[in-house]
Amino acid sequence: MKLSNYFLPTLREAPADADNVSVKLMFRAGMIRKLASGIYEWLPLGLRVLKKVENIVREELDAINGLEVWLPVIQPKELWMETGRWQVYGKELLRIADRKNSEFCFAPTAEEVITNMVRRDVKSYRQLPILLYQFGAKFRDEIRPRFGVMRAREFYMKDAYSFHASEADCEKWYHALYGAYERIFTRCGLKYKPVEADSGPIGGSHSHEFMVIADTGEAEIALCECGYAANTEKAETAEHPARTADPSKLAPLKDVPTPGRYTVEDVAKFLKLNRRQAIKTLFFLADGEPVMALVRGDHELNENKLRRALGAAALEKAPQHIYEAIAGCPAGFAGPVEIKNKYVHGKDTKPLKTVIADYALKNVFNGFSGANKGDTHTVNINLGRDYNPDSFADIHAAAEGDLCPRCKKPLEFKRGIEVGQTFKLGTKYSSSLKCEFLDEKQQMTPMVMGCYGIGVSRTVAAAIEQFHDEWGIIWPPSLAPFEFSLVSIDSEDGNEEINAESQKAYDRIHASGMSVLWDDRDERPGVKFKDADLIGLPYRIVVSSKTLKDGECEFKRRAEKTAVRWKLADIPARLNELKAEINRV
Repeated sequence: MKLSNYFLPTLREAPADADNVSVKLMFRAGMIRKLASGIYEWLPLGLRVLKKVENIVREELDAINGLEVWLPVIQPKELWMETGRWQVYGKELLRIADRKNSEFCFAPTAEEVITNMVRRDVKSYRQLPILLYQFGAKFRDEIRPRFGVMRAREFYMKDAYSFHASEADCEKWYHALYGAYERIFTRCGLKYKPVEADSGPIGGSHSHEFMVIADTGEAEIALCECGYAANTEKAETAEHPARTADPSKLAPLKDVPTPGRYTVEDVAKFLKLNRRQAIKTLFFLADGEPVMALVRGDHELNENKLRRALGAAALEKAPQHIYEAIAGCPAGFAGPVEIKNKYVHGKDTKPLKTVIADYALKNVFNGFSGANKGDTHTVNINLGRDYNPDSFADIHAAAEGDLCPRCKKPLEFKRGIEVGQTFKLGTKYSSSLKCEFLDEKQQMTPMVMGCYGIGVSRTVAAAIEQFHDEWGIIWPPSLAPFEFSLVSIDSEDGNEEINAESQKAYDRIHASGMSVLWDDRDERPGVKFKDADLIGLPYRIVVSSKTLKDGECEFKRRAEKTAVRWKLADIPARLNELKAEINRV
């Protein structure tokens, strides 16, 4: 492709609202443009990369007998009512009505539609297992879209679903898909890590996220040298060995006025104590019942862990009136001391039945927390003497200093970008939608399901976050929109020869099976080189009067600083060597 015939509007500066590296470079490299908040147009260069990712995914899923389908993005309300998700999905679900006032949604996911397809036409165990996948646009009405296509409202993804006659067969296919994902992201040239993850609103019993490692990643990952890896929403931690308190060092309880100070940071500073001595006291409603959760002051409570520890189906933060009714004070001043003896005000408030504490609090001595009255905190709180939780559990988000749950060595933490996730759904959707089959005993049984997603547009952005420098993008060859950038540098007396040799190089690159973007524009050399570095194609060939006088061209890898000379006559052989190198990766 000649650049003079290509639609590639590069920019010297990114838009002012571009808030991370990938969106800045995607704008500047002419890959995308913004239509509305969280909604982007993909220009020719960007679309070529998107399709590269899509084709890699398609090839690997076809290799394990996946079958591609095309599902509607407009889905009827009735299906979502059957699974109960119409009421609970929230404002991210874009609800619309047609001219007959029939209600629909713009697909944020496809569990209902794909399960409906299978329940209609698959009736016997002899038709199972089956793996169906699709590529398509999704819409989730994010309240604050950010990071360009990384967290856009409209995005392009691959979703796949498998249907099975048994848990064992689902487990076998789950591992097959897991392996396919490893091959996909390896072929994309990405440095990634599969990590254990929470299933979130999709549901299911088992899940992994595939994280591209990048300092700019929005997710935090807990890792251990033993191989354990999980995002911090899911990561478990081992309990530190409990220390025994010296009774002589346990100070008496004391209430201290702390007017206007209710955050851990403010109170610790005021009391001149360490945040680790704080006992953070939080109220929740677990299936409608008030519960108190206690975590150490430097830790954040993990609501998913708390919900699992309580065995609750639903968990929500308690409103202000719960604090006032149970603890007799506003949020920020509640504490665990004698909390069970507190009077419950109001006929609509249930009494506190459960107090659950994080394991880390077993090693907090002479701690501090709210005094269960406004503008006051209690110091010198000690476990056993002053408060006794009903149970202990790992309920804080993994953080520095925590131990691996497997080998008990310290965890390390990195940033990552989620590009794919796998789920074992079980029968959550097949039961509610009555997606059943006749088993070998002639009994109707709900199918066991797996779900497997890849953010195709997000993968493009993640690759840029991982591979860039101060000049622009550095594409892995497998994802590059073109493998080669061919730059012609004209001179006053050598244009015809330069054009002729450039054309030969252009034809030879195509003959090798690789693609090339030829910058044949009437522009200054500096402009051409800056655009080449910005776009980030893996390899560059320069033909100029300076190289032609020696019968040579200049070859440079985008990821390297220095260029080398190639003899023009050697270009075909050099290209074959390069292609063999690419194929080995």
